[in-house]
Amino acid sequence: MPALILIIVLAVILLFGIVVFVGAPYLPTLRPQAEVALKMLDLKKGQTLFDLGCGDGKILSLAAQQGIKAVGVEINLFLVIIAWLRTRRYGQLVTVRWGNFWTTSVSDADGIFVFLHTRFMQRLHKKIINECKVKPVKLVSYAFRIPEKSISDERQGMLLYMYN
Repeated sequence: MPALILIIVLAVILLFGIVVFVGAPYLPTLRPQAEVALKMLDLKKGQTLFDLGCGDGKILSLAAQQGIKAVGVEINLFLVIIAWLRTRRYGQLVTVRWGNFWTTSVSDADGIFVFLHTRFMQRLHKKIINECKVKPVKLVSYAFRIPEKSISDERQGMLLYMYN
């Protein structure tokens, strides 16, 4: 029994700790902030939102309720399962992918939401510039700034960036 507990503890540490090396730890986005982020993105029905590090899928659910296609990418398998369970009722409007968003193309995005540590924001900036060349893309970052990029709007800790 103690071995099983140890295995469970190590699995939880691995699942929640590994993200520190690729993004930010899981912290659920509160509904008021999620709603502000979606308002700032101002996406229309049929447009596509990417939530990089989608956690429990809250943003994906709120986007789907508005008719927005939502793609969530999450590295933590436990959170992928929670996000999938939370969003499965929205059918083809929501896709939850288990994986590293650094290796996922965001070229189809009309909007991107991210909670990503400052040390990775410049890398994300370059990724968007390299992959999103066909159409304008809006990015909302929860709390973390992109160095040397102008903020288009700021509300309740959400920062909007425009890519043309």
